Amino acid sequence: MPVIETLGGALFGAVLQQLFDRLDSRQVLDYFRGRKLNEKLLYKLKVKLLSINNVIDDAEQKQFINSYVKAWLDEVKDAVFDAEDLLDEIDYEFYKRKLKAESHTSSKKVWNFFKASPKSFFDKKIESRMEQVLEQLEFLSSQKGDLGLKYVSCADVGSELVSKVAQKLPSTSLVVESVIYGREDEKEMILNWLSSDTDKHNQVTVLSIVAMGGMGKTTLAQHVYNNPRIEEAKFELKAWVCVSDEYNAFKVTREILEAINNSNDDSRNLEMVQGRLKEKLTGRKFLLVLDDVWNEDRDQWKSLQTPLKYGAKGSKILVTTRSNKVATTMQSHKVHELKQLEEDHSWQVFAEHAFQDNNHQLNAEVEKIGKKIVEKCKGLPLALETIGCLLHTKSSVSEWQSVLVSKIWDLPKEDSKIIPALLLSYYHLPSHLKRCFAYCALFPKDQEFDKESLILLWMAENFLQCSQQSKSPEVVGELYFDDLFSRSFFQKSIKDNKTCFVMHDLLNDLAKYICGDICFRLGVDEEKTTVKIRHLALVTNEDQYSDGFRSLCNAKRLRTFMPTSRRMNIDYYWDCKMQMDELLSKFEFLRVLSLSCCRGLKEVPGLVGDLKHLRSLDLSSTLIEKLPDSTCSLYNLQILKLNSCFNLKELPSNLHKLTNLRRLEFMKTTVRKMPVHLGKLKNLQVLMSYFRIGESSEFNIKQLGDLSLRGGLTIEDLQKILNPLDAVAADLKSKINLVELTLKWNHSWDLADVLKEREVLENLQPSKHLEKLSIWNYVGKQFPSWLANTSLSSVVSLSLENCSYCTCLPSLGLFPYLKDLTISGLGEIVSINADFFGSRSSSFSSLETLKFSFMYRWENWECQSVTGAFPRLQHLSLRHCPKLKGNLPKKLLHLRNLLICECNELVDSAPGATELCELDLQDCGKLQFDYHPTALRKLAIIGDNTMELSLDFLCESKTNVPVSCYDFLETLDINGGCDSLISISLDLFPKLLRLCLTYCDNLQSISQGRTHNHLKDLQIIGCPQFQSFPGEGLSAPWLESLAIKRLHKLKSLPQHMDVLLPSLTSLLIHDCPQMEFLSDGGLPSNLQNMNISNCSRLVDSLKGPLGANTSLQTLSVQKVDVQSFPSEGFLPTSLTCLIIRDCPYLRTLDYKGLCNLTSLKKLTLFDCPNIPCLPEEGLPKSISTLRILGNCQLLKESFQKTQGQD
Repeated sequence: MPVIETLGGALFGAVLQQLFDRLDSRQVLDYFRGRKLNEKLLYKLKVKLLSINNVIDDAEQKQFINSYVKAWLDEVKDAVFDAEDLLDEIDYEFYKRKLKAESHTSSKKVWNFFKASPKSFFDKKIESRMEQVLEQLEFLSSQKGDLGLKYVSCADVGSELVSKVAQKLPSTSLVVESVIYGREDEKEMILNWLSSDTDKHNQVTVLSIVAMGGMGKTTLAQHVYNNPRIEEAKFELKAWVCVSDEYNAFKVTREILEAINNSNDDSRNLEMVQGRLKEKLTGRKFLLVLDDVWNEDRDQWKSLQTPLKYGAKGSKILVTTRSNKVATTMQSHKVHELKQLEEDHSWQVFAEHAFQDNNHQLNAEVEKIGKKIVEKCKGLPLALETIGCLLHTKSSVSEWQSVLVSKIWDLPKEDSKIIPALLLSYYHLPSHLKRCFAYCALFPKDQEFDKESLILLWMAENFLQCSQQSKSPEVVGELYFDDLFSRSFFQKSIKDNKTCFVMHDLLNDLAKYICGDICFRLGVDEEKTTVKIRHLALVTNEDQYSDGFRSLCNAKRLRTFMPTSRRMNIDYYWDCKMQMDELLSKFEFLRVLSLSCCRGLKEVPGLVGDLKHLRSLDLSSTLIEKLPDSTCSLYNLQILKLNSCFNLKELPSNLHKLTNLRRLEFMKTTVRKMPVHLGKLKNLQVLMSYFRIGESSEFNIKQLGDLSLRGGLTIEDLQKILNPLDAVAADLKSKINLVELTLKWNHSWDLADVLKEREVLENLQPSKHLEKLSIWNYVGKQFPSWLANTSLSSVVSLSLENCSYCTCLPSLGLFPYLKDLTISGLGEIVSINADFFGSRSSSFSSLETLKFSFMYRWENWECQSVTGAFPRLQHLSLRHCPKLKGNLPKKLLHLRNLLICECNELVDSAPGATELCELDLQDCGKLQFDYHPTALRKLAIIGDNTMELSLDFLCESKTNVPVSCYDFLETLDINGGCDSLISISLDLFPKLLRLCLTYCDNLQSISQGRTHNHLKDLQIIGCPQFQSFPGEGLSAPWLESLAIKRLHKLKSLPQHMDVLLPSLTSLLIHDCPQMEFLSDGGLPSNLQNMNISNCSRLVDSLKGPLGANTSLQTLSVQKVDVQSFPSEGFLPTSLTCLIIRDCPYLRTLDYKGLCNLTSLKKLTLFDCPNIPCLPEEGLPKSISTLRILGNCQLLKESFQKTQGQD
């Protein structure tokens, strides 16, 4: 039975329990006896720790109201940590001597290597340090009475707690809740605001949601952000940025840009990042959520606001904040104060989390107590959720009553930094979970973290204790994590289709307060005394660089050193100005050392081998080429990460000496071979990107046999396996943690023994737990039996590519979880029959994506004899199947995306799909549609005249299709193959955003009867008969880009462009020799970029309208038949960039046309062979960049002469 009751026990209860277990362990006792050390020291240490343990629960409660108790508790923590360090060093010595004894002889018993001998310096040091720890514990134990500390039972935990913290509540971080109660009116109001275009304010408008922390501001904003109705607002760009309390205009601006681009930005100053953001937002309608804003400095907001003003009208900014002053500072056009939940909604929130299995049938007494608890939560959603989760596993009246009467509720919520509900929930954690939770204080607020990575950190810190020896630390860590998650200490978040986790800001504050000075976030936390720091996180995306960590010189007992950033899966590189030797020598007690993404790190000093306590070493994303041999003396090391070390060629040969190593990662490296004897480490899990088979034994696939592989693996050059039995020795079938596998033969390999390759693949059968499988360049004629008998029952994704000699497909239709299937380059397949489905009544029950491509002999797909196939198929792609004639599936009720490309022999009807949203048809023979896809959002049709029938549903005159059939179409791309299309009406497509008409030989005009309020991009290219836009002009107020190319009969741009096209920013006109500017008005008032090529008449007609424009910034003029350019007054003074290209007749740059261009910064001359020199008067002084490119020989010679004279 454990010495300590851990349920509800103190933070260090689990630590003390570990110490008691280790003090009683055989290896510690044998070490003391074998080295003739004083065993009484062990007994005294245990007694003193027991004495401390008796009052630890009471001290943990009273630390919040008594600063002396808190100081006492901090000293206890230091003493306990010192004791842990001592026992770690004994463990290290144990493993070191054990390995040495085993290397001398395998016949000796393990416990004989501690021979009696005189005390060494190390032995004396151990005794001396243990006496110091005892002295410290003796002193601390003597103070218990003076501090009024006493033994308290777990039932009393929290009953006397009152917080001394009187700071405001921080805002929440991003959370994901499937249901939101009591916020329907607010949600509807915000959605209406987002979708309305009636604001009279300038372009960007701001709405602020104001409420105290924990009220659900972020949750409400997230529900709005992800609501399908957002699509109605037609935002071109969306971004969510969690601002948090550390406000900085440069940082926030860069985070907005990174959120929009979904990639890291390397801007080093405000000027650079604002310019990039302005360029991204200019003329584009965006939605920006700024979550958890604390800044009240108007100047900072104005700085952030500057690039945002360039967004298109209708752009919106949604802000969540605690402060009305923040809302005022941000010039909010609308402020909504979020109130507490009503009683019935509060009960719904509480009940959802408190009652097991949604069972609301409780006895009347418990329900009565529950109502009182809800009343005490005062409508605060976070408190309701947290306390509900706390009570989820409690069913007795006494347990519920204990929560109700706890004095912790008496704390004023509006003033408390750590709200009582969270603190109470923390106190009900078992002590082993308290330590794991408190460690998360290393994360900055809004940190996204990965479940597995956090568990590995806990393991390295020795937080995971296996009460049952059958459970591995990894399994125990998962249980710990899931327990904390179920209690709402962690919240799940989906980012880029990947699951990550976050902690609420209040919980982050709670963890930080509880761990005190032990955890420190460099770049975030205020620097105080560093002596007590044990865990350090370098926040690498805080725009600060290390000063060499000189300020941490006193943190000699540091256990954790690692970089971290708020965004998961994005590498932020950092500089370490301290010499690596100095860093390693200063922090000798490190358990976790991460130098991941340390810029310029090319070599790891041999001193790393002196880190006796080290359990986790991460050197990922560095420039190292090898590890020092001393790495193999890190006998406590459990985790070694070397991912993305692209220069790393090999691993140390003696890596097998690290007998405690449990995880080795070297994905995305150039390591080609595995160290010998690595298979001896039975607990080791290996994560590697690929294994390339070679001729020698070092590269034999048998090397994989003894390894416990995890994650994903690509095995290349399988043709080099000479003996198929070697594939059996690889034992892939037993590797249950290998979830992704790619098997590759070399595609350029000459065909040899087909039967051997079939046997090799048969012997490479993976585990039934495999989720993703790809087979490339396999040369056998049949696939292995294990691919046909559904033994891979967990497979979600399957890809068969370039298996050129296979004549038939395996039965894949009965794989129960298969979602994605790709079959490509199977050149010998002629027919796919019913065997492929595996069942005539139900097959491919989970399949969502099916892709066939480069099936050059495939003629027939027999689907008619099979019913109920593909019930969930959403994406179907048929590409480069030139002989496929038909027999396609008749109905695919949930199909949303259909692509058919270069299937020229098709004579079938398209599958019936009422939910079809995207349709892409390219040279698909005589494919016909027997229905009208009314839900289409994207349509692309490319091909020759054989596709005529596939366009019937577009021609209203042929099919009498009602206009409503195209209500949802957003993108229409027609490229050839539509000779019957003479005129196209924009009225048919009321929601169209992009229209591209290319090589429509008989198209003559575009018509419209009413204003089109959605079109943003219009392209008309290579339509030789096109003559006109709508007679009264093209009325498209949101059109941003217009491109016209090779329209030889078009004589004029659309009429009244200045009025009807107010949003047009980009205009491109190429090869329209008859075109002129015949409009009564001028050019569009927001036009910024104009590109004219081979349109001499248009250039002549632009004299006046072009010069009068005040918005144009970039002009490119090409293939213009003029001898002098530009004429005086021709170019607008707003121009910043001028490009003159392919003008063989141009002889003079007219100074009078250039001299007034005071904003011109860049001038480019390209392929203008007859310009002899620049104007004698010079160029405008504003020009900073002059580029002379291509065939400008005379000008280049003149320029060189001028430079020579200078």
